[in-house]
Amino acid sequence: MSEFFIQNSEIILKLAIAVGLGMVIGVERVLVNKEAGMKTHALVSLGSAVFIIISEMISIKYHTIGGFDPTRIASQVIVGIGFLGAGSIMLQGSRLKGLTTAGGLWVTAGIGMASGFGFFSLAVIATLLVLFILVVVYIFEKPFREISEDVK
Repeated sequence: MSEFFIQNSEIILKLAIAVGLGMVIGVERVLVNKEAGMKTHALVSLGSAVFIIISEMISIKYHTIGGFDPTRIASQVIVGIGFLGAGSIMLQGSRLKGLTTAGGLWVTAGIGMASGFGFFSLAVIATLLVLFILVVVYIFEKPFREISEDVK
């Protein structure tokens, strides 16, 4: 059993980092009572990392085939997440709801892709920036939203 973990340590590390970073973003979403929380963000990040790892493995296995482009898988991850994000956006009265959730899922997929490629610094930095946007920018934005509500 330990041989399995040793042989697959790089894959395990990539997937674990993707899950962990997705969960960190999901924690913030749970704390502000949003539907897409820890599980959703962890799954989006994990799924993106899995598809990137598959892309790399296929590239290695079929490197002798001319015209083969493993980056197509990565580009389709973005398309798939676009559909998931679009499904989270709803019109409630005259207000759109779910735009931040959609954007968060989209960037979480990017973080998973970075983890899948082994770009851990990029993944961590992007996660920190997402948290900055969701927490700090929200604090700065709140007074402007209140003024906007008062004007209406």
